[in-house]
Amino acid sequence: VQLVESGGGLVQAGGSLRLSCAPSGGTFSANAIGWYRQAPGKQREVVAAGSSGGRINYTDSVQGRFTLSRDHAKNTVYLQMNSLKPEDTAVYYCNAASIRTPWQYEYDVWGQGTQVTVSS
Repeated sequence: VQLVESGGGLVQAGGSLRLSCAPSGGTFSANAIGWYRQAPGKQREVVAAGSSGGRINYTDSVQGRFTLSRDHAKNTVYLQMNSLKPEDTAVYYCNAASIRTPWQYEYDVWGQGTQVTVSS
């Protein structure tokens, strides 16, 4: 099982994008779902993460601009990104603490990443 991300692309500064993330062959089974990003030459960092208690935490640089949400009916998690800046340019990854498949639970599951490029 893996997570499949989509929605990345090229956008001008000030624009918006919405990333989507859904598990292939399973369903999210926990609230601990997050979005991470990795810019060239930098370490992967958390952007937004849901905790087991349901709280969503955002890194300071995206607070007020990005929103993590979840559609249970569609088994999909989103990252709405507004007021994008060139420094938001990175590969964005989705991560789930737990995915339930017909046979077992899979833990710490990652997607393949989707490129977001913000031009100035």
